[in-house]
Amino acid sequence: MRDVWVNHLAGCDGLFHTATLYSTRDSATTILDTANKGTAHLLHAAAEAGIQRVVYTSSTAAVGNAPRGKLKDEAVWNEDTSLPYSVAKTQSERLAWSLSEELNLDLRVINPTAVLGGGFVQPTPSVDYFQDAMAGKYPVVPKFPMSVVHVRDVAIAHRRAFEVDEAEGRFILAPHANITLATICKRIRSLNPTTKSPRYSLPNTLIPLAVFQDWLGGKFGRQRYLTRAVAKNMMGGDTRYSSAKAENVLGMEWEDFDTCIQDTVDAFL
Repeated sequence: MRDVWVNHLAGCDGLFHTATLYSTRDSATTILDTANKGTAHLLHAAAEAGIQRVVYTSSTAAVGNAPRGKLKDEAVWNEDTSLPYSVAKTQSERLAWSLSEELNLDLRVINPTAVLGGGFVQPTPSVDYFQDAMAGKYPVVPKFPMSVVHVRDVAIAHRRAFEVDEAEGRFILAPHANITLATICKRIRSLNPTTKSPRYSLPNTLIPLAVFQDWLGGKFGRQRYLTRAVAKNMMGGDTRYSSAKAENVLGMEWEDFDTCIQDTVDAFL
């Protein structure tokens, strides 16, 4: 496999590693193996092809959401092991840093939060709840901590991380931080009154009921979003992220919150 990538990378000036399995439903083994083995294969191939600079897509999942009330910057690492996707992003980013030292690669890492906007080949877990929300499948919505960034800003940050020689380390992209899932769903409805997106929040004391309803819906073929582990993880922290480094080093200016919401809605219409 590595030889194939070496051939593909021949003559390239740099590598943007943007792919991993973004899933809350696949097995832990599949999610972890895809992230870690893919990272190892591609970074070794980059070194063999003579590439020096690599921009690697990680996630705020590798930063984590704990402790509650603390502003989280690039120095923070996720230590929670309850969700396979978060573990995969944390392990694979740590592996990328280790390999970059071993292979003498100039690594820059982008840590976006939930990416909104259009242009996706298929919806990711960051946006796939939009369609059900717009259709009125949720009468109420939990106040789960959320933060979002527009996909255009994520693309710009990747490019600038490659082009700016002074860029180094990690870059959190979370311009619209410390909001909730309820905030997002209510704004969908405000901007698009003909949708049935929920306007009311679910009290935290009733979260177990929402988990049960989600489980029951899964038994009847509906896509599951809210497992017990997901609920526990999300309610255990917050999304107080700092994007100051991306603004100061990469010169990032952000799409506004309403554009993030509306472009995602439009992608489903």
